[in-house]
Amino acid sequence: MSKACTNDGSFCSLLYDLLPVGSFAPLLATVITIALILVLALLVRNLAHRLIGRVVNRASTTTPIAGRFRKNGAATDGIDALLNERRKQRAETMGSVLKHIASIVIIGTAILTVLDRLTIPIAPLLTSVGILGVAIGFGAQELVKDFIAGMFMLLEDQYGVGDVVDVGAAVGTVEAVTLRVTRLRDADGRVWYVRNGTIARVGNESQGWSRAYVDVPVAYDSDVAAVRELLQRVTTELWEDPEFRESVIVEEPSVFGVEQLSDSSLVFRVSAKTLPAHQAEVARELRLRVKAALDGAGIAIAP
Repeated sequence: MSKACTNDGSFCSLLYDLLPVGSFAPLLATVITIALILVLALLVRNLAHRLIGRVVNRASTTTPIAGRFRKNGAATDGIDALLNERRKQRAETMGSVLKHIASIVIIGTAILTVLDRLTIPIAPLLTSVGILGVAIGFGAQELVKDFIAGMFMLLEDQYGVGDVVDVGAAVGTVEAVTLRVTRLRDADGRVWYVRNGTIARVGNESQGWSRAYVDVPVAYDSDVAAVRELLQRVTTELWEDPEFRESVIVEEPSVFGVEQLSDSSLVFRVSAKTLPAHQAEVARELRLRVKAALDGAGIAIAP
């Protein structure tokens, strides 16, 4: 038996006995072993991807509890749809990241095993890779910071596509979210690319629900009880309007009463809880209805 099979165990010995030319046994044994390692790595990778995909699908289809935001069934369905879409986007993004990490770990381990099988010393290679990784880490600190910030942003669901957010550098609607940058479009149509690592704080106007405020200034000598009753009637009519109750308003609007007092006017505040990013629409409708009601009652709006 060839000395080349001494360190290859019984598999090489078996090939040495079967092959007409036994000297090819070590080479063939090595080729078959490498092929088995690569096939096993691909199988494990596919299994890991399927497992991650199953977990992602389960996470993205979990039904949230939205009843605390809405009291009527139609409104609950609207919030459920928004929360489900956000959960699906976050789960799919995290699933993609986990699949890439699993591929790198499994394929990298397989490559190192193959190199070891080919009797290529991997210790110097690992040392070189480690030194190179440290050098790249120092040179790409900002990039690593962006990726880490993006990971935590997705895990904590700070914002998603379609949200109106204030990230300090820009205010606008989120059009795209990646692990490195967030793309926003402001009210003027300008597109902003903000690195995740530079975002120190986020103000999200589209999460859960929003609130519309309307201040109504009337003359100082106006009848407080009459104005409050009029505003209450306006808010009740808005709440009972199917066009708004079934689509944008979360709870019945409230009249807070006199919010500010000066020598020339009384300021009443009306509040309405709405679906995310619909507060401006509801506020405009409230102003129109309040203006019409005040004009009908002969109550002047203070300057």
